[in-house]
Amino acid sequence: MNSRLQKKSNTVWRRRKCLDCQGLFTTLESADYYTSLLFRRSEKYTEAFQRDKLFISIHESCKHRKQAVEAATALTDTVLGRIRTKIHDATVMREDLISVTADILKRYDKAAHTSYLAYHQL
Repeated sequence: MNSRLQKKSNTVWRRRKCLDCQGLFTTLESADYYTSLLFRRSEKYTEAFQRDKLFISIHESCKHRKQAVEAATALTDTVLGRIRTKIHDATVMREDLISVTADILKRYDKAAHTSYLAYHQL
């Protein structure tokens, strides 16, 4: 019936109608990164991309904040939205992910940026 792309969260919002009962409902569709993207750490090591690992690394950098979980969730969505442009052949390169995440954290919180870079050297 009706669809809208949600640019910030990289999701699609859809209004649908049940063919049996004629009831209206809404769905929010997003990509399953675990099955669709690869993460390349080095030339020899590639694994399935895991959003949860990105979230944990950002949360660890932001744990000094009172709203660390909410901040890490929003920042993870922001990183995933920005990293889309750097994906080549369904692969996210380690250097690109660190660079984008560090840039976003630097704008958000300098302490989180410093903490993140202490554990994720390029």
